[in-house]
Order: sequence, then structure tokens, then C-alpha cells
Amino acid sequence: MPNPRSGGASHRGEAGRTYVGWRHTVLLPHPGPAPRRPAPTDAETLSEEWIAAQRHGEAQTNRPLYFALAGLALFALLFPLLWTLRILPGSFALGGVFACAAIAAPVSFALLQSRRVVAERLERARERLAAEREERDRALHERQREHARRYTEWQAAARAYEAQPLWYGVTADAGTVVVVGGDEAGWSALLTTIGVSRLREGGDLTVVDLTGRSVVRELVRLARRCAVAPRRWVLPADLPRMTLGTNLDAGQRARILSAVAAASGDTGTGTGTDGADADETLLLRLLEVLGPRAGIAELIGGLRALLTPEDDAAEDDPALALLTPAQRVRVRERCADGPAIRRRAWELERRLSPFEAVGTRADGAEYAQVKIISTDRASGRAAARVYGTYAVSALSELLEVPEEPRTVGGGRARARPERTRTVVVCGAETLPPGEVDQVLAAAADSGVEVVLMFRAATPAALARFSDPACLPVVMRQGGGSAEAVARAVAAAPGVAGHGPDGLRLHRLTEVVGEAVGDPVAGSGEDPDAEVEADDRFFPSPHTESGAVIRNAAAALAPLDLVRHVRSATAWGRATAQAAEADAPATAGDGGARPVRTWGLDAGSLRGLPSTAALVLTADGPVLADTNPGILTLSTATLATVDDSRNTAAGPDVGDGGTAAGNRAGSGRRTAGGRPRIVAPGPATPDTPDGAALGSGSPEQVGPDGQMPPNLGPPPERLDWRSRPKVDNRLGPTHRPPPPRSERRR
Repeated sequence: MPNPRSGGASHRGEAGRTYVGWRHTVLLPHPGPAPRRPAPTDAETLSEEWIAAQRHGEAQTNRPLYFALAGLALFALLFPLLWTLRILPGSFALGGVFACAAIAAPVSFALLQSRRVVAERLERARERLAAEREERDRALHERQREHARRYTEWQAAARAYEAQPLWYGVTADAGTVVVVGGDEAGWSALLTTIGVSRLREGGDLTVVDLTGRSVVRELVRLARRCAVAPRRWVLPADLPRMTLGTNLDAGQRARILSAVAAASGDTGTGTGTDGADADETLLLRLLEVLGPRAGIAELIGGLRALLTPEDDAAEDDPALALLTPAQRVRVRERCADGPAIRRRAWELERRLSPFEAVGTRADGAEYAQVKIISTDRASGRAAARVYGTYAVSALSELLEVPEEPRTVGGGRARARPERTRTVVVCGAETLPPGEVDQVLAAAADSGVEVVLMFRAATPAALARFSDPACLPVVMRQGGGSAEAVARAVAAAPGVAGHGPDGLRLHRLTEVVGEAVGDPVAGSGEDPDAEVEADDRFFPSPHTESGAVIRNAAAALAPLDLVRHVRSATAWGRATAQAAEADAPATAGDGGARPVRTWGLDAGSLRGLPSTAALVLTADGPVLADTNPGILTLSTATLATVDDSRNTAAGPDVGDGGTAAGNRAGSGRRTAGGRPRIVAPGPATPDTPDGAALGSGSPEQVGPDGQMPPNLGPPPERLDWRSRPKVDNRLGPTHRPPPPRSERRR
């Protein structure tokens, strides 16, 4: 399991973000008045009453001693008097005086000591008050610093109140995304959303689809509409055209093929790591004899040479015919070093025979920005495991090779932004756990993002919920795995303190999921034929706009990407038709709320809509919608909630000006380009959640977007805030760019 990346390596820049969906956040209420600066409290001092009480207590305690001293003094005076009166002899009188003095000495010492104790007690009290005063001063400074932080947050909240969208992007900040559960419709939406992230900046996307379903159909449609031709291989039919893993060195190829043999089952000569190591050693020896560029067919011929007697020419064996007689002799000398080698060679040949034609008819095509490797639905689960192991193992080895700069259009080398390469594995539960760990480790070292999609809640998938380098995502659960997933969700970091009302499901998620789920999932037709049938929309190598379809494209303009998502995908068309479900509740619809709370129990996980996804972030669970059509809404933004909350506020926050109309870019602006913030009016059924009231009618706005001069009686409630509505679906268009430090975060 890969180790967590450091903060600098794991942080995604704006161009390298991977979106897994969008979360709906209701319009923020007004932050209220500015927080008051904390004032110092009254200092506590020693009162005269307390000091007098302490001294009085001391006097009361020492009163018997004072009486004793008075009695001793009286006796000391009585003895000389009796001597002068000749009642007592002088010696007795002198002895009595000394006896009284001897008794009075310790009593006097005790009184002095008591006085000193009281003085020390008063001094300690003064020191304690001084320490408390210093602590209060320190706490006051802390509260003042906290006040400064809260005041900054209040400024950001006030600005966000003026220009906030409804749908915020949910990004994968970790290097690995683990998806558990979901159906074909949900996976199709998530794949298309990830494809939007990569097509947006011209990044690289590789999809390994082991489900045998048509989950890449909408992604292919979107890529072609964006003038990018995806390269697709359907295994095993397209093995001869696939060059994946054929141009690696001997050690890497041996590791790939030994992993394939291990995934096919026990070879009969060893189990676990020992058997795979023995297969890898045998393949390395064969490559030493046959050459590092020897094909799999030649390797199979070398394995058969170990099974064929030396006097058998085997002229009818096409695999052996690829080897010269000298190579056969060298193979037997180099590899036949034990009695069990024949059995191992026979089993290894049987496991590798399906890959005999890999790369034999490769056309040497150029780089493809979107690559899709899928398995045929008719192949079965065992074949998907073998072919998937080959693809994932080859990708792991390729990720460990430093990427060479590539040129675009014959020009100069193109610099790839950090973390703009993504590998998606659909149906990762069919792969051996060791291969999953291997691809994650290789991706962590090369800065490539990996998305693992598990249909079943396997122990290997649930164990990654506690890995800080992984972002767990839970989609609709089926069967009896919902209870295990619910327990894993409850134990995930950040979920323990989650309240019951923290997750909110929007009705748009349910409406679009029901409308598009069945068509995307398919009606039993061949998914490969469906994908190939998409070519009827593009009979020429040009899109409908005239753009030439290429293997790679530069970064797309955000508005162009929105237009392509709306026109090319079923998600975009369905979201546009159901856009009215995104409107907030009004008095005319009976007060129905557009969102409702959602739980984390097993029943709630079973009832999730197709595109709903529970994202377990470090800050707590987030209920997101993976529907890529959300991007086409005017209330959507590519910015995240944290981006909006951390936007730096200018010094003019709090000046009079516009209200909530800024969400569409229609507010009055200051000289510095920032919107003015004012306190809104009270919320009404027509303006829920504290949105500001009032907007001018369209007739009052001039052609330049300004209010005309008041040439007659003013209309009722003239409002200068009416401006032409600016499309803000891709973030606050009037928001100043964040500082360089925030862009790095």
C-alpha cells in the first residue's frame, strides 16, 4: 500500500484537478454583523476586607497565646514584688522570673512565626493575582488573534454571500480514489466527469474497463465532440493491435507475464510469490537466449522447446518454427536445470497462449490522449481477470519509466502539468490484490492519479478507507454488502463527529438519475456495438463545428467544454431538461424543499440514486452528484467550497452596494473590481435562505447595461442593481484572482 504523499506533491493545481462530482450547497445566510473586538475584563485585586479577614482569623487563632503571654508577664512582675515584700526569698523570685521568660520565649516565637505565615500567604495571593493577570492578558491577545481570524472569515463569508453558486466542485486531493459500489449509469457519469477534468487541460486519461459493460460510451461521445479521437482496444479481439507492454525491457516484460500466469491460476509447481518468482526467472532466461525484443510467440516457442525432445524437429509446430535449431539448443542448456522445469514450462505456456498475438499487427499509431482498454462481455470473469492483470501490470511498469517529452503537431516539446495523468480501473475487484498495490505504488512515485472502481465491497477495497493517501467514494450498494460498507464508512476518519443532518440530497440528483439511468445502462444490446455505432454521428474526420478530430487536443475553453457536455452526452441533455428542479423552493410549490437529509446506514446506501456518491473526505463525508451535466447549469462552478470560503477579501468589505444579484455577475463594483457587500433583507418564501430582495425590471436597463437618467417621475422602487445577467456557471466571473500562495494550495 503506498505511503501518503507529502503536502507539496499531493496538492493539485487549478489545471490538475480531478473532479469526482458536484455538491449542492444552499445559499449562505448573511454572516450578520462583524464580530466585536474582545475587550479586557476587570482586573481582580486583593480587597481590604479579605486582608482584614485574614488578619482577624490569625488574631482569633493566636488569642490563647496572647493570654498566656499576659499571664506570664503578670507572674514575672509578681515574683519581684513578693521578693520586695519579703514573702519569697530572692533566689526563688529570680528563678520564677527566669521560668516565666523560658516559657514566654517559644510562645513569642510561635506568634512571630504565625505573623510571618500570614504575610507569606498575602504575598502568594498577590503573586497569584499577578499570574492570573498575565494569563488574562495572554488570553486577551489570543482572543484578539482569534477575532482577527473570525473577522477575516466574516469578510470572506460576506463576499461569498454576494456571489455564490449552488453547485460546487468536489475534487480528489489524494493520489488514489477508491470507488465502492455503483451501477453502470453511476460509473458512466463518474467516468465522464473524470474525462471532463482531463479534457479540460489536455491531460492524459487511460481507462481499463473490466466490467464488460458500456460504461465508457458517454466518455467516448464527449471526447469525440471535443475533437479528440479515443483509442480503444477490446480484449481479446484487439490484442494483435495493442502495443501495451511490448516495448519494455526484458525484466519488465518478464514481471508482466509472470503476473499474468499467476493471475490465471496456480501453475502446479509453486504457489504464491515463489511460483511467480520462478516463472519470472524462467522467462528472463528465455529472453537472454532469444533477445530482449522477442515476442510472446517466440517465448512460447522457447517453452515448447523445453517440452520437445532434442531429436524432434517439430516442423509442424509454428511456435517452434520461430526458433532456430541453435536457439533451441541454447534454451535447453540455459533453462533445463531441474526435473520440474518441464511441468512449469507446460503450465506457463498454457497460461500465456492467449497473449501469443500481442502486438503482431500494431500500426504504430501516434500518441492518444484518451485510451480505453476494455474486455468483451462474452469473455467471462476469469478472462477479465487475466486480461486486466496484463493491462494493469503493463501500466505499472510504464509508470515507473520516466516520461519522455512529446511534441504536438511537430512543434516543440509539450510540458505536461503535474498530476494531469489519470488511470481508471473499472472492476478492480477482479484483479489480484498484489497488482492493485503495484499500480498504486508506481503511480505514487510518478505522480499519476489512479481511480479504482470496485463493484463489490471486497476486503481489499474497504481496507483502504483508513488510508490517508486514498479518497474513498461510496455509491449505490446492492446485495448484502451494504452492511459491511456502512461499518467501514462509520469507522472512516472524519465520520465519527458527523451529525445526522449533515448530508443533503438534491432532488435534481434523483430526477436525472431516473431519467438517464436506464438508457445509459443499456437494454441488452452489445455495448461494443453501441460505442462503434457512435461513429454515425461523425461520418467525417471533423466535428459539427469543423474542428479536426485528433489523437490529442490542447486545453479546452471552459465555455466550450460546457457546450460539448450539453450537446454530446445524455447527462447534459437530461440535466438541461430538468434544470427547473435546481430552482430554490418558493411559496408556489407548497414550500417543498429542494434538498432532503440522507443517512449513512445500510438502507440509505442501498437507496442512493445512480449518480449520488458519498465522498469520505478528511473533513467529513460529502454527498456529491457525479452527473457531468451539472456543469451545464448556470448555478454550477468548478471552484470548490473551500475555494469560495478562502477567497481573500478586500478592504472595502462592508461598503454599501449590491445584494445577492452578484451570483450572476450583476452587482455594482468598486474601483478595485470587487463587489460591494450590504446586509440583505429578511428571507421570504420568494427569497429563501436570506437572499436579498429587489431587482430592477429589464425595461429600466439601458443598452450599455446602465440605468437611464431620471427624466420624469421615478418608477416604483427604482433599483440600479439590474444588469445584464452574466453566465457564472464556471465560478464567480468578477472575483479577483487569488494570490499566488492560494493558487499553489
